[in-house]
Amino acid sequence: MDFTLVSDIMMDLEGSVRPAVFLADALVKQGYEVSMISPIISSNIEKRLRESSITPVNLRAKLISKNLGVSLLWLEAWIQEAFFRLNSRRAANESSVRINFSQIVSVPSSVWYLQGPPSVALKDMEKELSMGFRVAYNVFRPFIEHVDKGLVNRIAKSSSLVIANSKFCASMYSKFGVKVQDVIYPPIDCKVFCPSTSHPSSGYILTYFGKETKFSVIKRIADVGVKIKAFGSKTPFIPDELTKHPNIEFFGKASVNELVNLYSNALFTLFAFTHEPFGYVPLESMACGTPSVTYGMQGPGEYVADEYTGWLAHTDAELTQKSIRLWKEGYPSRIRTNCVEEASKFDRQFYIEKWLKTLSHQKNGPVRSNRLLKDELG
Repeated sequence: MDFTLVSDIMMDLEGSVRPAVFLADALVKQGYEVSMISPIISSNIEKRLRESSITPVNLRAKLISKNLGVSLLWLEAWIQEAFFRLNSRRAANESSVRINFSQIVSVPSSVWYLQGPPSVALKDMEKELSMGFRVAYNVFRPFIEHVDKGLVNRIAKSSSLVIANSKFCASMYSKFGVKVQDVIYPPIDCKVFCPSTSHPSSGYILTYFGKETKFSVIKRIADVGVKIKAFGSKTPFIPDELTKHPNIEFFGKASVNELVNLYSNALFTLFAFTHEPFGYVPLESMACGTPSVTYGMQGPGEYVADEYTGWLAHTDAELTQKSIRLWKEGYPSRIRTNCVEEASKFDRQFYIEKWLKTLSHQKNGPVRSNRLLKDELG
């Protein structure tokens, strides 16, 4: 194999899996042999990889949370690696250039692509979790933070080059003592995420329900009569008071086509998060011509421009007030045009160009020593 890409749990091709798959597709088109390693790969994804001439390497980790959602599945896989190194023991040694997009498989790599340490995410998310989760988290918090730091440093020491998915993400790892050499923002496909209509209905605001969502903020906005449509995988993190709220229509997991239509017709997308190293939701929304209301911090604060492609808030109260005001008053139509233009800068073609340039610059350095890169990267 010429390249081996290590990925998180592959039950679908979104989230933290997307950067790895987009690069794998591009490397195949360059003429390389590419394999992908993951603790678990669903049968549908295995089929998709093979159809794209990518060889799946399914470690078939034994996880008891497989029916409880991808988030808990990922957490269990992380526990297995952080405490017992089970995933890395299952991963076979490869002579190819290995690029690690995961924090649940600690193998020597030419490049490690950082997407966020779980101990920091859990700390930020704690207040929005149920009482049971909060109690369990606080009991195990010292162990989680200690083990996560150890795992991070173990992967970093065995990686020749470390790249983060945002400046904020890089800052989190720097606190662990990890030196981040570059930032490559995650990609979107602007041929897929694009406006589905030139006359959006604008009769609702769209939001995302997930483990990192500030549900309390969304409820306050819905309570004053704002019509909200929400999407997201069904997880134990979503309170019943939101899924049953009279002003909230919850769609569950939406297909890409459904999601594009939801984005395109929304007045704006509300992204109230507790923790987000990058955040696809505001960017996908922008690509569909719809601005976002979110916080001016962490990942989204790096690409949402206040009053140009969306609106940034510094507090929950400000986020609530801006959302209600925009619902009542609207905004200039030029903002939708701005959104599409700015989102195009994150298209997958630019992401791939950055990766190929990075690999080319490394061909006489750490990556070169792992495996000779082909001439077309030079």
